[in-house]
Parts: sequence; structure tokens; C-alpha cells
Amino acid sequence: MAFDGLFTYAMANELQKLVTGRITKIHQPNALEIVLHIRANGENVRLLSSIHPSYARVHLTEHSIDNPSEPPMFCMLLRKHVEGGFISGIQFEPFERMITLEIESKNEIGDSVTRKLTIEIMGRHSNIILIDSETNKIIDSLKHLPPSINSYRTVLPGQTYIGPPPQDKLNPLEISDADIIQFFSEERTPKEVVSAFKGFSPIHATELLHRMKDGNLVEVFRTFINETLTSAYPSYCEVDSKSYFSPTKLTHLTGQETTFENLSSLLDRVFYARAERDRVKQQAGDLENWLQNEINKLKLKLKKLQKDLENASKLDKYQLYGELLMANLYQFEKGMKEVTVINYYSETSEQITIPLSERKTPVENAQSYYTKYNKAKNALIMVNEQIEKTKNDIRYFEMLMAQVEQASPADIEEIREELAEQGYLRMRASKKKKKPKKPSPEQYISSTGIQISVGKNNKQNDYLTFKLANRFDIWLHTKDIPGSHVVIHSNHPDETTLFEAATLSAYFSKARDSSSVPVDYTEIRHVKKPNGSKPGFVIYFEQKTLFVTPDEDIVLKLKK
Repeated sequence: MAFDGLFTYAMANELQKLVTGRITKIHQPNALEIVLHIRANGENVRLLSSIHPSYARVHLTEHSIDNPSEPPMFCMLLRKHVEGGFISGIQFEPFERMITLEIESKNEIGDSVTRKLTIEIMGRHSNIILIDSETNKIIDSLKHLPPSINSYRTVLPGQTYIGPPPQDKLNPLEISDADIIQFFSEERTPKEVVSAFKGFSPIHATELLHRMKDGNLVEVFRTFINETLTSAYPSYCEVDSKSYFSPTKLTHLTGQETTFENLSSLLDRVFYARAERDRVKQQAGDLENWLQNEINKLKLKLKKLQKDLENASKLDKYQLYGELLMANLYQFEKGMKEVTVINYYSETSEQITIPLSERKTPVENAQSYYTKYNKAKNALIMVNEQIEKTKNDIRYFEMLMAQVEQASPADIEEIREELAEQGYLRMRASKKKKKPKKPSPEQYISSTGIQISVGKNNKQNDYLTFKLANRFDIWLHTKDIPGSHVVIHSNHPDETTLFEAATLSAYFSKARDSSSVPVDYTEIRHVKKPNGSKPGFVIYFEQKTLFVTPDEDIVLKLKK
């Protein structure tokens, strides 16, 4: 990751096109994010600001984010002070990780006022602060910092705004050629570069030193700074499952590099899936824990049932003992502890010793084993039924767990509703009565223009497969792996569409991180729901199988 001072400088330049834009709407999807809807230069855009400790950033986003039914207090305050206002300027301190929107708006009595919305992008110390420009007093902030937490500055309503402490480092734009030569003439480490220059993170320091191995020190330094600040080559690279991004090419990395049109589209690609997963975590952490506990309990129950099955499987021995005792009543009498008889049912006719109850007559001992046989036979039937039911329950909860792990925040409520309908959970009390809504499977368009629908939970899966789709549409699902129902709304899709739909099926399954995932496909008319089965369960036939590798780039490209 590299949202450092260099990146912030470049992003501030990119956001200058928002100046004169009007803030039309303000949303706060969760405790860490603010989205401003802005009408600027004849188009509507969304400015996303996040203070997430790992994903802190500010950029324009193409993605819509689900909002809570009731806006949080900070969102209401922003609406009161800056909604409807115009962005008169975007200010930033060079190489500091801060961007400030200057907003001209109206107060309660209609007078023109200026507010500052300062976004501080500093990892776990990130914050979004609304400031009165005239008094430099804090109106409010997304995160409050009392003196007990931060002795340098207090971030609370009514306090004078003080920025983060400045860096006592060299400004890359002001350093002389002689100083560049003097500093880099001896071998330097990335840590030394970070310590000496403003705005550098380790990844950019490493890149600069790598370029300086072959070239004029001053020229390489000036070119690198210019490329970074002007966003010459916004790029993203993944190496050993780690993501790196920069406003310029990272030539020292050996992984596959992807370039983007601008920094905002770059950050959308890098952070969208991770941030979406984090939003789901915030909303569904308790649900995930509950599902995992249920799965653990069911697996423990299955182990106990399998032991019971072993015990019940001794019924053949009880039947044999009963029949051999009845055939040999003359060989033993009441009071004996055991009797040894010939096993007539064995090919070798070996002798077998049968335990007896001293208090019972020979006939009663024989009847006792017949009783045990009948009990074991009935228990065997019941245990097998319980084992099958427990295995189905485990499959069901594992399927729900996979859905929660890949759900959007909007899908979580439908999963909760399903569990309530099945009698597993109680629905949370709500002040407002919600109107029943039809499930809304996600929509995608293939490269050749054919519509593809994806069910993200069981309600959506059942609705998509048995109500929305036509009989001859193509239905896809990962083979023997929990995942989404996918439907191609065509009875003769081309190979490209079939491959892309299979990729969606593999991506929205438990096998997302695997390769060569088997995906079955067949016509909707060959998909049936067994009577009494749980939501999302189907059987299908006449299927064919494709093998694909999940690819997030393809999924994002196809999103409608």
C-alpha cells in the first residue's frame, strides 16, 4: 500500500476538477466512511472518504454503497452545514496526507458561510473534520480525540483546529541539484529516504533507489517526482498476495502490473472488494460467529451420532446370540454366567461363548438378546436418519457461511430473514414496518451483451431460479461446492458468455480462491427443488461441466 504524501499530492491534483461543483447529497454508509454526491462539470460523481485504519483514502468512486435506513449523527450534521453548498477550493499542504474541501453554503438564516471539510489520511489516526473557516473552530469530526488520547491536539466540537504535527523533512520540490547529488552519492536504504524526504513511503523510496542504479541522480529524482505528482502511470501490482499501487510505474516489482486511467479508478480496483468485505464484517460479525458456532455444534453432534451408529451396528451379534441360546436351551440353566456353544451359522462351526444373566432362565436370556436386537434395529434407523439430517444441516450452514463471506451489506438482511423464517433466529425489532421486497439478484452483462443474473443468498437463488428465469435459460452452479445460482438469460449463449457466467459462478462460491473450479450448467427446466428441502437446495440433471479460474477483474468488468 502507498497512500503516502506523494499519492495524496497527486490525488489532490486529480480532485481539482470538483472545484465549483455542488454537493447534492451526503451519505454515511458506516462509522468509517462518508460519501459526497457532487454535480461538477456537467456530471454526477461520488467522492468517497474513508478513515478505515487499513484502507484510509479519498477518491472518486464508480460503485454505489448501501446506506443505513437512518443516517448517523455526523451525516446529519454534514447535511445541515454543507449539503447544497459549492466547493470553492481544494487545498492541501504539499506532501502531507491531508486534503481540505472549502465549501460555500448557507446557514440557518440564509447567510453565506464557508466551511472546511478536512480529510486526514493517516492510517489508524485518520479523521474527517468539519471546521468553521471564519473562527477555525471544529464543528464536529467523525472521530473525537480528547486530551487524554492526544496531548498535541484536541479534536472535539468547539475546539480550535490544529493540524497534525508537520514533518521536519526535505521538500522534494525545493531541494537543489547539489543536495540531491550529495544525499544519493553514497548508498542509501529506503528507510533513510523516508526519514529524509517528505511524502515518501517505503514502496516509493524503494522504487526511487531502484531507478537510480542506472541513470543520472538528479534527472532520475526529478523525473520520478514529476511522474508521481502528475499521475503519469497509475498502476497496481500484486506480488505474493500483497497489493502495491502508485501514481507511477513500480519497476522494481516483478508481479503482473495493471495500469489505470486515473488514481480513482485505481483505488476502486484495489479497495472495493476489501472495503465491501469489511462493511459486511461490521454488519454481520455476530451472524458469522453464530453460524460458525452452529457448524461446530453440529460437527460435534455428528461425531457422537457416529459412535451411536457403531454401537447400534452390533444388532447382528444380538440376533445371533438369541438364536444360538434358543437352539441350545438344554445346555445351560439359571445361575450360569456364560455358556459355550457351537456357532451353526459359521462355515467353520467354531465354538462361541455367550454372556448370561445369572438371575434369568435360559429362555429369558434368549429373549433378552432378541429385545436388544430389536432396540438396536430401531436405533439404527433413527441414528441413520439423524446423521443424514445433521449432515444436511452442516451443508446448509456452511452454504450460508459462504454466502455471508461474499455478501454485500444489502444481502445480509435477507440471510437473517431466512434464518428467522426457518426458526433459527429471532428477527430484530424494528421501529418502522418494512414493506416486503422482492429479492434482487445482482445483474451482469457479458462481453457480447447478454444479461447474467447472480443470486447472492438463498432467497435470491430461489427467486432467480424458479420465478425470474425462463425454462430454457442456462443455469450454472459450482459442482459439489456451496455457491450462488447463476442464470444466463438466453437459451443459446455464445462460448464467451458461457465462460464469463461460469467465472461468476466460481467467483461467488466457496472456491473463490481456488483454480480450475468445476462449474455445472444445464437448462432451468432440468433444475428441481425437492419437497421439504431448505432454501437454496436444488437437484439438477442433464448437466455439462466447465473448468474455470475465478477472476475478480472479469467480475468487475461485467458488473452492470
